[in-house]
Amino acid sequence: MKNVPPKSKAQQIGDLKKKVAEYPTTHRSDLNNFGILGCISFIVALAINSPSSVNFAEGGFGHFLGSLLIVQLILFVFYKDIKRYKPVYYSDRKMMILLAILVVGTLIMNRFFSYFLAAVQRGSDLSGDAFMYGIPIAAGAMLITLIFDFHLAISFSFVMSLISGIWMQSPHFAVYTFVGSLTAAFAVLRCRRRSTLVRAGLYVCAANLLTVAIILLLKGQFLSEQALASVLFSLFSGLCVIAIVTSVLPIIEYSFQLRTDISLVELLDHDQELLRMLMLNAPGTYHHSVIVGNLAEAAAEAIGVNPLMARVTAYYHDIGKAKMPEYFVENLAGAVNKHEKLTPHMSSIILISHVKEGLELARQYKLPKPVLDVIQQHHGTSLMTYFYQKALEQAGGTPPNHEEFRYPGPRPQTRIAALVMMADAVEAATRSLAEATPARIEALVEKIINNIFLDGQIDECELTLKDLSKIKDSFIHVLLSIFHRRIQYPDVDMRQFAGRQEAPRTDRDRGTQTNGSSGKESAKIC
Repeated sequence: MKNVPPKSKAQQIGDLKKKVAEYPTTHRSDLNNFGILGCISFIVALAINSPSSVNFAEGGFGHFLGSLLIVQLILFVFYKDIKRYKPVYYSDRKMMILLAILVVGTLIMNRFFSYFLAAVQRGSDLSGDAFMYGIPIAAGAMLITLIFDFHLAISFSFVMSLISGIWMQSPHFAVYTFVGSLTAAFAVLRCRRRSTLVRAGLYVCAANLLTVAIILLLKGQFLSEQALASVLFSLFSGLCVIAIVTSVLPIIEYSFQLRTDISLVELLDHDQELLRMLMLNAPGTYHHSVIVGNLAEAAAEAIGVNPLMARVTAYYHDIGKAKMPEYFVENLAGAVNKHEKLTPHMSSIILISHVKEGLELARQYKLPKPVLDVIQQHHGTSLMTYFYQKALEQAGGTPPNHEEFRYPGPRPQTRIAALVMMADAVEAATRSLAEATPARIEALVEKIINNIFLDGQIDECELTLKDLSKIKDSFIHVLLSIFHRRIQYPDVDMRQFAGRQEAPRTDRDRGTQTNGSSGKESAKIC
């Protein structure tokens, strides 16, 4: 190894100047984000400061500047957390704008609540700061969980609790906010019905009540006149969380074209026009999609992705087949296979077209982006082996170009898209088994998943070998439940029992028989 001579001081200074000069060009996006972060911090600092502290003429400049710098530091850490652990949201400009709106909107809304609740407390001739327990900051964490995910909701709760503590200049209020926000986030995990929001709000009420009781004990005010007001305000906060989330969530979904788990459940309704069209035009494809949904949902549970999203995307992944159902074998039902009169190349074009047709239908009916992604990616760039082999047989000595018999892709970019790809292939192949014994099903599932892996179809998503093992086990479990053995019932000729069954006796018949027998017995006695 050659010895590199140390750089002189002038060279080091020159390198430093060069890096400083190049920084704006190489880190342009970061600089833009820091500028936006500064604007958000300024708005938040205005929201959490009273008008007197913002009044520079009265000496409030120092307090405002200090709160601004602290808020900027907290939001910077929040920004780095999102960039490091949630790159999917960080790369989506729409989601980042929505997150910024939720941060600023939560604080501004709660500022107005603080004015209202303080006025209520003054009108009730109560002293102290009991009104602050009625501020529904937990609504923000609940919305974050429903729209984004639980990890981001925990970070959001931590940020809001720190900012709230600075706002009210109370460490107790920071703890109160953090507990309420975490409870709100936990309460709506896998929330699939709007009625669950009411139950979640009641959980927030209970958490607020418990936290307020502990704070009152800590402050030595448990039996004071302020205790009752604090308890009532804490219950009011939980009820406001229900009202805010119930009213704001549909507005956000409509404005940003988002789908939460609540609205995803609505896509599974059989009265949805697209599903109904698939059910009527291509019943075989619809049944296939339902089984694929069962497989994908079970596998999603096993590897820790959203099982509801997996089921919804599986239901719609083949929606394009509703346009030309007669060209797909699951819809033939004994009819003549039209591919027998077509060249393999033409058949491959028709099969590829169902992906394009599905994308057009999904956009027309405004399905969420994850569904569109799965429709486009669920075949990846896989080879249509049946038609390729048919073309190979017809070509004689010259093998055809295999690229002409591959789907255009792209390959699955998410774990859900990969799940639907594997579930689709496994379900179709299992149907072709002459005798679906457990051993044959296990061997077939393992073979198909290995082929997809070796073909590089899941190289661009985040599936691990451990995930593939869990997916295989869940597929086998579901398929064995579907193709289970039944006992063979004996063939009994029911004609031998015809006319031998006694007619059911009515109450009148029973009464007549009883009276008749009584008369006979009386005659004998006489």
